[in-house]
Amino acid sequence: MTLKLSRTASRALIALAVLLVIGLLVWLEMRPSGYGEAFVSGNGRIEATEIDVATKLAGRIQTIHVDEGDFVQPGQLLAEMDLSSLQAQLNQAEAQTRQAANAIETAQTLVAQRESEKATAEAVVLQRQAEVTAADKRYNRVRVLVQRNAMSQQDADDSLTALQSAQAALAAARAQVHSAEAGIAAARSQVIGAESALEASQAAVERIKADISDSRLSTDRQARVQFRTAQPGEVLGAGGRVLNLVDLSDVYMTFFVPERLAGRIPLGSEVRIILDAAPEYVIPANVSFVASVAQFTPKSVETESEREKMMFRVRARIAPELLQRHLEQVKTGLPGVAWLKLDGEADWPNALRVNVGQ
Repeated sequence: MTLKLSRTASRALIALAVLLVIGLLVWLEMRPSGYGEAFVSGNGRIEATEIDVATKLAGRIQTIHVDEGDFVQPGQLLAEMDLSSLQAQLNQAEAQTRQAANAIETAQTLVAQRESEKATAEAVVLQRQAEVTAADKRYNRVRVLVQRNAMSQQDADDSLTALQSAQAALAAARAQVHSAEAGIAAARSQVIGAESALEASQAAVERIKADISDSRLSTDRQARVQFRTAQPGEVLGAGGRVLNLVDLSDVYMTFFVPERLAGRIPLGSEVRIILDAAPEYVIPANVSFVASVAQFTPKSVETESEREKMMFRVRARIAPELLQRHLEQVKTGLPGVAWLKLDGEADWPNALRVNVGQ
């Protein structure tokens, strides 16, 4: 009998404990925020934009100038790749540039030579034209005198031969002019080809210089080195990661609000962040993003309680000016609570008044 009562008491105690736990969970779920309906809160963690510093080209890491945890400034040199191969390519391209420049000068000299030859040929044409004119006049006079029996037919034949010889010499001189013109065109084509080769070699020089510049890895923003994912001496492929940085100008907390409240949150709304690691500080922020698609959505939404499970992601961004004044204290991954003011006319409670960066 005693054993049976003991078992009954145990079951009653277990049932009572279960009811207490359920009641506690319901109370935690349904309890008011303590600041009224104008405020809503959500749990989240401090996050920041991460940047991977990677190689553009495959190669060997020569030097890494920073360590994990270091702060880096815009334009700071972080790491360098081995430049031996690129430097050799640059030397070759610069030599080809000088060679192309010399080829242009040679081709231009050849153009001038061909133009001089053309001028000489044109002068010969004028000379041959004069000779043809003189021979023609002589032939016509001899022919008249032969008709008058004042000269022999042989003299007429000789004059005709001289005229034909002069005409042939004129044709040859004119052909020489055409040949010189063709030579000029060919020489000018060589100039164009040499100029194109020079442009190509200059472009190669610029490309290799750009590759050399890209092989000196730097940052364009203020950040903290989070990880060194490679070490000097390692050979990486194109796009191989060397460092992971945290952008200290873009720090935020992501939290979630119910669907019924998401439509009441405009961008720029005021937010107060309280971190678990430092609950005595209230950090100001502003809403920079509200998701347009719900998350945590059940497969079938039928009841009001299920609809409440539809949550929207909200991002509260901390002002870069405030971050700049507290760079040493900025840590990512810290959990905390974000309080969001839904009513623009409401005043922040004393417990949520900003006390950082004042």
